[in-house]
Amino acid sequence: MRTSGGGGRVLRNIKPTILLTLLLTLTASAFEFTGKVVGVADGDTITVLYQGNKQYKVRLQHIDCPEVGQPFATKAKQALSAKVSGKTVTIKWDEMDRYKRVLGDVYLGKRWINVELVSEGLAWHYKFYSKDKTMAAAEVKAKLGIWSMPNPPPPWDFRRGKGVAGG
Repeated sequence: MRTSGGGGRVLRNIKPTILLTLLLTLTASAFEFTGKVVGVADGDTITVLYQGNKQYKVRLQHIDCPEVGQPFATKAKQALSAKVSGKTVTIKWDEMDRYKRVLGDVYLGKRWINVELVSEGLAWHYKFYSKDKTMAAAEVKAKLGIWSMPNPPPPWDFRRGKGVAGG
């Protein structure tokens, strides 16, 4: 494995936990780790325990779930929790956000949890940050949850005070 920068030095003989910590602080490209989900903060943020002693906050990439005060916020959190709490998941990621959370795709076996939430009407495809075609198609096909409401306010508008809670 090579780091970006550093003259292309190869990382050798570094414990996996230290390596992951280093990778989380570097500009990363297509990394992956597996761990147990020990917390669900909301519909799009989980805490993953890596190798039994290091916790990482993971923000599900490509999606944005309803905020507290919006319809389906509680259902989104409950659905994510039912899918992954206490289970071993694989996180595929390539960057962190400004809050130092890993922005990742969450997999439970072959299931892509991010897209399941969109398909079930519990998350929006976050088009401002994602151009993923599978995610876009899932949103168009979704008819449940948030998509059962007329003109549901997206969370990015709600956070700026432009969306009104209701329904």
